[in-house]
Amino acid sequence: MGEDAVSIIGLGKLGASMAAAMASRGLHVIGVDVVPRAVDLLNQGKPPVEETDLADYITRHRKNLEATTDHHHAILHSDITFVIVPTPSDERGAFSIRFAADAFRSIGESLREKKAYHTVVLTSTVLPGATRFGLLPVIEEASGKTCGKDFGLCYSPEFIALGSVIHDFLNPDLLLIGEFDTRSGDVLTKCYSKIMENNPPVKRMSIENAELTKISLNSYVTMKITFANMVSALCERIPGGDVDVVTDALGLDRRIGRRYLTGGLGFGGPCFPRDNVALAFLARSLGVSHELLLATDHFNKNIPGEAVKKLQGIIKPGMTVGILGLSYKPLSCVVEESQGILLAEALRDYDVKILGYDPLASEEVLRQRAVMIEMVDSLRECIESSEVVFITTPDPVFKDLKKEDFGRGKIPKVVVDFWRILKEELQGGSVNYIPAGTGMKCGEGAELLKELWE
Repeated sequence: MGEDAVSIIGLGKLGASMAAAMASRGLHVIGVDVVPRAVDLLNQGKPPVEETDLADYITRHRKNLEATTDHHHAILHSDITFVIVPTPSDERGAFSIRFAADAFRSIGESLREKKAYHTVVLTSTVLPGATRFGLLPVIEEASGKTCGKDFGLCYSPEFIALGSVIHDFLNPDLLLIGEFDTRSGDVLTKCYSKIMENNPPVKRMSIENAELTKISLNSYVTMKITFANMVSALCERIPGGDVDVVTDALGLDRRIGRRYLTGGLGFGGPCFPRDNVALAFLARSLGVSHELLLATDHFNKNIPGEAVKKLQGIIKPGMTVGILGLSYKPLSCVVEESQGILLAEALRDYDVKILGYDPLASEEVLRQRAVMIEMVDSLRECIESSEVVFITTPDPVFKDLKKEDFGRGKIPKVVVDFWRILKEELQGGSVNYIPAGTGMKCGEGAELLKELWE
């Protein structure tokens, strides 16, 4: 055991990627998971989950990696432990800490036999108060030791995106450290200094402030996305409206910035939707107004349904409709809270046949059986067999489509492009191309505005 030995409890997409990233920086990493298969795969030099570059990092830095189901071994042979376990939403909209409590209990039982100081770092997303009042008592009771005197405790979430976890972890915009005391924060700061490639700014604060910062940051991003989508809806109703023209200008203001300001479909995935709901729960519980958060969630969920309503004159019973993109974002197999699936659910009331194609998420859609989507094996088949085609993610595969790809077959095409990725290719051609976020014909749009001012 040395100061460069760390343990990571939880070998999911974030935990396994963090383990491989830390190993690439020369640290010896012990991964811990209650699922034997995940442990066996990592010990065999194979990724326990699918994530960009993970297999390559594990292969190249295998000598610095080991995995076990034994928490005791991991704690005794490392000096700092990162806990990265699921914190699923509960019936209140808050985050459950039951899995984190199990991990903290196992750590505490191991610390009971360890004489040396050890630092525990919770990385999973939780709400303010969860670490100090929900988890700290568990580890102190199980260990018989006192935090600050015998072991350290920090809350330090990561700011990553699925599909780029390793890169994001090694090159963060900031490091957020919620520390029980100065010694705990010093240990974690020193550890991070050996890992991060871009020397990011470090913000050290109380545990509760860090918990609130993490959930607030994610909720702010959802608000920004939703604002861009509201602007997109406005642009569709004014003559010559173009959401990209408007948001490009807005993004030049340093108070706003361009990131996450592209009008399209709404946000999805395992983090953003639930984080927004959880912050609303916290605000409500503490007697703080939370209408802004609820409005963001409501607007986001209604985007697919509103998009289908706009096409009532085009979508007819018996039609075949194709959806390109069922994952919640490009380059991902995750379909949780996917806007493409929400779109399919909105289409069910129109008595149409729904075909789906996704470069990575087809198996996951079939496994979940969330809606009646017939997944097809090829992009070409989905396009040729459909009368209306929805492009729901700006996936590179879809960006490479050409005009001729929509001209094959005998079925006339309507293409609804939520991200306008084929605007230059398809606009003005024989395809009925509908780029979301762009305005009505000048005459029709002008009439709506004219009524406001006459």
